[in-house]
Amino acid sequence: MGFGLGILMSIFVGFLAGFIAEKVTKSDHGIVKNIVVGILGGLVGAFLANAMGVQVRGFWGVLIASAVGAIVVLWLVRVLRGRA
Repeated sequence: MGFGLGILMSIFVGFLAGFIAEKVTKSDHGIVKNIVVGILGGLVGAFLANAMGVQVRGFWGVLIASAVGAIVVLWLVRVLRGRA
């Protein structure tokens, strides 16, 4: 993830962020896809936060940035597949 977390914490935050994104976008996928989407979302969220000059700190900040990034990832997948 783009926030300097350890591997286990990245997986945990990735799962939570992917789960949040799944509910917000009304998607339906499993634990593994939630983790993958959440970790990718963490990278996207870190990039977006950095581009906007936003400091992301603490567990909640990382989770929110990762969830926003995961929502963007799911939205982009839908756009590329023509379902948006």
